[in-house]
Order: sequence, then structure tokens, then C-alpha cells
Amino acid sequence: MEETTAKAFEHAYGGMPTWEIGHPQGAVVRLAEGGQIVGSVLDAGCGTGEVACYLAARGHQVLGIDFAPSAIRRARERARALGLDPAAVQFLEWDALWLAELGRTVDTILDVGLFHTLQPADRDAYAAALRAAIRPGGRCFVLSWSDRNPFGYGPERVRRADLRRAFRRGWRVETIEEADLETRLPPGRAHAWLARLLAI
Repeated sequence: MEETTAKAFEHAYGGMPTWEIGHPQGAVVRLAEGGQIVGSVLDAGCGTGEVACYLAARGHQVLGIDFAPSAIRRARERARALGLDPAAVQFLEWDALWLAELGRTVDTILDVGLFHTLQPADRDAYAAALRAAIRPGGRCFVLSWSDRNPFGYGPERVRRADLRRAFRRGWRVETIEEADLETRLPPGRAHAWLARLLAI
């Protein structure tokens, strides 16, 4: 990803980013409690590890990746503070566009707020990178900022068509549902899309 983007996120993690809400996103909790997150998990753009640690505590083997060193450092500190088994949850400083270089695959991928940070030109490469990191028949869940938001600020506004276009190769788009992203900004939540994608 672009160096300027990496620096911006590293700067954000020097404080308390608006997307760090102190608990897993409700959409993720509902997926987990509904049995839709299975087996080993990749948390792409894991931030400070809230989701990854939550899933590890539920018995999943989780790998969290983020390209912000400060985020990964805080994620590791969170896992240690929670007493999680280091074999159950690992965190790597890694660019999500280079997932194929990891040389490993998982059963489930979660993207909570990463897709909408990408430049449109990077979306195809990102979808291909995710496909390289998941076994056939695995599922990826993408929770992204929606074009339905009326705000004059925020990340890239994502349309349903943008998700369908990005994941047109190697994936079957099962559903793209209206959802919420919880945030520290008023009014506390923003419109989002939750895409369910099957690796084919």
C-alpha cells in the first residue's frame, strides 16, 4: 500500500483512532455467535487485535495482520494481557496486498474496515490476495463503509457494485447486506455493507 497511507495509519495509532471502540464490532459478534466463523481465521487489517483476541478466546486459531507497527505492538500487548495462548493468536506486521507471500491458508477471513481504505485501483489485487490466503470453500466477510453515509468526511464510499466488481474472480458473492460500523465519532455508528464471499 502507499507509503503515505501507511504513515497516516501509524500516526493514528499513536493515539486513539475513531474505529477503536473497545470491543468487537457487533456484526462480527453476530457472525461468531451464529456459527458462521469457522476454523482458522485471518483478521485482515486487525488493528489493535480486538476482533482477533475475541475469536481466539472462542477457540479459533487466529492470525491478525496490519501494516501499522504501532497497531501490531498494541495487539500483542492485548493478547498477553488477556492471557491468550501465543499459539492461538499471532500478529504480523504485513501488507494485505501481499498475503500470497505468507504461504498459508485459513478457513475464514475477516475484513473489518480494511477494504474501504484501499484505493480503487488496488481492490482487484486485494481480492486476489485474500483468495490466495483461503482454502476453496472458505468464506470471507467484508464489513466496509457504505456510500449510504451522508457525511462529508470519512473513508472511501463503497457501493455494492464496487464489492461485486472487486470479488468477481475466484469468489462467489453470496450476499451484500446493510449493516452498521460502530465508531467513536457521533452518532456512534455509520452505515456499512457486510459482504459474504465464498472462495471458489
